[in-house]
Amino acid sequence: MKRLLISTFVLFALLTMAPLPKAAEELPYTEGSVFEMAFIRTLPGGYDAYMKFLQTEWKTVNEAAKKEGLIISYQIGTSSPANKDDWDIVLVIEYKNMAALDGLEEKMRDVAEKAAGSSVKQEERSKDRSKIREILGTKLVRQLKLK
Repeated sequence: MKRLLISTFVLFALLTMAPLPKAAEELPYTEGSVFEMAFIRTLPGGYDAYMKFLQTEWKTVNEAAKKEGLIISYQIGTSSPANKDDWDIVLVIEYKNMAALDGLEEKMRDVAEKAAGSSVKQEERSKDRSKIREILGTKLVRQLKLK
């Protein structure tokens, strides 16, 4: 009996002294919105014409998408290009999260057709815009909110 008592005591002592698995450390941030950023270089003489497109069709489509809850916001930024290959306009669209991008293309196509006309007409106007601007690339950026 004495041996059983000592064994139990030793086992209890070992279990209480053994390091317990560490709980996952809390991240110092939470995930926020997702931003799609398109970097545009306007071609010589095309800046004003491209800004007119943004003020009309691009704004109309984004306002409709915002009303439908597909996007949170949209913004335009401008910067002096650092060299001949640099962008001068950045278009930013904010989405609630990455999941908001699932099935977005089809939903946006419907919104754009209602707001700006048929896909065929939109493609024709897009070809015209290629004469005044070049899309250099896009990026998706997730906002991180520090706690």
